[in-house]
Amino acid sequence: MPIPSPFHSRTSKLCTSLRWKDWAGYHAVCSYRTCHEPEYFAFRHAAGLIDVTPLFKYEVYGPDAAALLARITVRDITKLGVGRVTYLCWCDDDGKVVDDGTVSRLEEDYFRVTAAEPSLSWFERMARGYQVTIEDSTQRWGALALQGPNSRDILKQVSDADMDGLGFFRVVRAQLDGVEAFISRTGYTGDLGYEIWVDTSAGSPGSAGSGTAAERVYDALTEAGRNFGLLPAGLDAMDVTRIEAGFIMNGVDYFSAHHCLTEMRKSSPYELGLGWTVKLDRGPFVGQAALAREKRAGSARLFVGLDVAWTDLERVFAGYGLPPEISSAAWRDGRPVYDRDGRWIGQATSGAWSPVLKKNLALAQLEASFATPGERVEIELTAEYRRHRVTATVVKPPFFNPPRKRA
Repeated sequence: MPIPSPFHSRTSKLCTSLRWKDWAGYHAVCSYRTCHEPEYFAFRHAAGLIDVTPLFKYEVYGPDAAALLARITVRDITKLGVGRVTYLCWCDDDGKVVDDGTVSRLEEDYFRVTAAEPSLSWFERMARGYQVTIEDSTQRWGALALQGPNSRDILKQVSDADMDGLGFFRVVRAQLDGVEAFISRTGYTGDLGYEIWVDTSAGSPGSAGSGTAAERVYDALTEAGRNFGLLPAGLDAMDVTRIEAGFIMNGVDYFSAHHCLTEMRKSSPYELGLGWTVKLDRGPFVGQAALAREKRAGSARLFVGLDVAWTDLERVFAGYGLPPEISSAAWRDGRPVYDRDGRWIGQATSGAWSPVLKKNLALAQLEASFATPGERVEIELTAEYRRHRVTATVVKPPFFNPPRKRA
């Protein structure tokens, strides 16, 4: 049975749709209303608040913490400054991705790692011989993502931190309504946004009846957000925004090397568009030799975005006397991609109709020779139980990348 997050007492009352799913063993809202679109538009034009507590979290601390994380991951964590956050992935010895996440350096020898799936066993296996402590803090830290163009203004109402001075991928200690927390300028929507981390093991710092620390933070944010168009948001809306942002998802756009039954299912950072996170020229790390070989030889596949031609989609459905059929929700079922002669060249792993861009988008892995922006390929489309192919143009993600994200 899924368990409630520290914010469940608030989110459960707001979720009038009763649309829930199991996310990493927690109850998670798909959409608060019958349709997720108001929540999507809140992300893009105002602000949305989503419970991201189910992210796996690990506290890594001790004299060798930085050295350990530099060995486990593809980035040189010893170079990460205190108060900074970085996105990265970690690989097996063959250079295939095990998982992706973030690392925050909270103190000189204290880090917090987020992951999409359980990683404690892998981290502990790598930690032998290091002076380091690794704590699974998933249940200890409640986490909220406040995302959208008004997110900074909302936090200014309730936080004592200098929100104007908090740079992109930085983290700071702060108080929200008297509750100690961390605020990081991170998120999964590709927009201006923040994540708030609350230690739920500390209990409520307030008087009786004021609620737990997590509830107080949630209440403070929702109250401050009333004048800024804030809406509680679920996973369905965030799924569309992360595709617009070109963000990959473990178990959808790639599969952890630990779970793949075949070699062709595995992916390297270069094949997932994460080559920019790999720092080869440094001390040894897991997967380094294999990644260096791939860097020299080139990757067989590359990660791309696809802009699916609307006119082709209209043509297919018009052949059945129907208007174009397209879901407002993101899809994750995987679809073959072909060259213009009908030869299979890769797969689109997820996609969505983008309401703000007015485009039909997909994320895909293609043979390297077809991964050049502007290349025309064909993606499979099913209409009236029959398979068709429609034209798509290769583009470099992200599709949506507003200046305010980094401003």
